Amino acid sequence: MTLAAPVPTLNLPDGSPMPRFGLGTWRMGESRRTQAGELAALRLALELGYRLFDTAEMYGEGGAETLLGEAFAAALRGPLRRDDLFVVSKVYPHHASAMGVVAACERSLQRLRLEQLDLYLLHWRGAEPLAETVRGFQQLQQRGLIRHWGVSNFDLADMVELQAVPGGAACASNQVWYSLGRRGVEFDLLPWQQARQMPLMAYSPIDQGALAEHAGLATLAARHGLTPGQLALAWTLARPGVVAIPKSSDPLRLRQNLQAAQQPLPAEALDALDRLFPPPRRKQALAVG
Repeated sequence: MTLAAPVPTLNLPDGSPMPRFGLGTWRMGESRRTQAGELAALRLALELGYRLFDTAEMYGEGGAETLLGEAFAAALRGPLRRDDLFVVSKVYPHHASAMGVVAACERSLQRLRLEQLDLYLLHWRGAEPLAETVRGFQQLQQRGLIRHWGVSNFDLADMVELQAVPGGAACASNQVWYSLGRRGVEFDLLPWQQARQMPLMAYSPIDQGALAEHAGLATLAARHGLTPGQLALAWTLARPGVVAIPKSSDPLRLRQNLQAAQQPLPAEALDALDRLFPPPRRKQALAVG
């Protein structure tokens, strides 16, 4: 089974395309009991047409990367090409020294069975100086092990500080919790990134499933032939400069999420959602999950 229409893309700051929708893998690879189902879900996602995959060395302590590597290896033996995929992983903050970043990336690539990452992120800010981490990212780029680098869970003050570090302006993306229920980044962080054509990657765009049970969303979604989760996801993808990476291992949800990624919302639906979930009027602490 393949996509009826390709997933839309947006551009990274250097003009390179990036899919606007993909699959997150948080909590995958943590238990042998669930690995068979998770691997089947990854294989199904590839068959359905998912092309952006987000993971991290933290997820299952490498278990999610290992599962992805197995799924990629099988898919790449068929008609799928490596250039069709956009693979994102993340480095632990305590591995984020210049040398530590390089070693961590090499381990991630080995688990993923890949020669290069499309985007490599600092998972969250830790004790290592940002200048050290940037030097590590630059070394990886020079060796061809990563195409782009970025950060995750950085608020505006962190982004401004990063920009002032030598080489810091090359940051390609920032991944944060962004959803109808967590709109705080719209006050300052999202506009700042939009002005720099720096995609904001939205993790937990359905609030880890909570929005799928929201009564107000259910009423509005029914008017548009959608589930509440689909409506929440379609709203996230309607925001300029935003990439959404919901996680699911459920075959039905994988299909529903993919349909939502191709579902434009009319203006009246967007207005109704603003009434249900008002945009922020003041600075809010960055949501972290």
